[in-house]
Amino acid sequence: MKLYPIESGNFKLDGGAMFGVVPKTIWNKTNPADENNLIDIATRCLLIEDGNRLILIDTGMGDKQSEKFFGYYSLWGNHSIDKSLKKYGFHRDDITDVFMTHLHFDHCGGSVIWNKDKTGYEVAFKNAKFWSNDSHWDWAVQPNAREKASFLAENILPMQESGQLNFIKRPEGDLLKNSELGFDIFFADGHTEKMMIPKIQYQGKTICFMADLLPTAGHLPLPYVMGYDTRPLLTMPEKAKFLTEAAENNYYLWLEHDAHNQIITVENTEKGVRVKEVFSCEEIL
Repeated sequence: MKLYPIESGNFKLDGGAMFGVVPKTIWNKTNPADENNLIDIATRCLLIEDGNRLILIDTGMGDKQSEKFFGYYSLWGNHSIDKSLKKYGFHRDDITDVFMTHLHFDHCGGSVIWNKDKTGYEVAFKNAKFWSNDSHWDWAVQPNAREKASFLAENILPMQESGQLNFIKRPEGDLLKNSELGFDIFFADGHTEKMMIPKIQYQGKTICFMADLLPTAGHLPLPYVMGYDTRPLLTMPEKAKFLTEAAENNYYLWLEHDAHNQIITVENTEKGVRVKEVFSCEEIL
């Protein structure tokens, strides 16, 4: 097995929305805001090469939305999925599986593109199976008012219409061992219904793709919960359970949204679970 970081693009989000009830005087120390109160956000996806399979975890925002839409998110940098894949000798047509932690636009937007004449949409990975789970899919295609702006039909429905959509079998508890894709999956409901967190065994290490359970290293303290979370009081015990296990077992936490810290390990301290070490992807992979 080999792992590759796939940088799909950077943007900015309101720091207050990213830290909920935490005062700016506190979160600004770890995630400094610009003059518009915006903080740097990455969409750092992960490619797994395992035998004949090339599994891409999340796909970022994509580039098919309007100029007005992207104007809300202050895109920066020159990353893209195609550039990242090419760096490692791959093409999007080589991808066999696309695993989506959840279907918010900044995690799955790159799964769908315009067709050639821009009259409709098509999947961006024509040879891939797309993986979600039935509970989250139903939640996304019939969105509540709180999340409606994050679940965009053009990002989601073409996967089903193409016949390439598949559902991960959900466990009775919160952990699925040895999924169809070869890794364990932790299911979390605080951010959105049945978000999936992959736990990958790699060269004697456990690498956890944290998605929005832990967006940045600055979100480690349990009360530091995003304003975007639908059930913040559920996020806290989910984080506590996962981070305690991560500290005890020296998991490597892949931070999808942290523009400045790529992978961290954590440890128990008097103040709770905190950063132990910070690594670049190259150091671990």
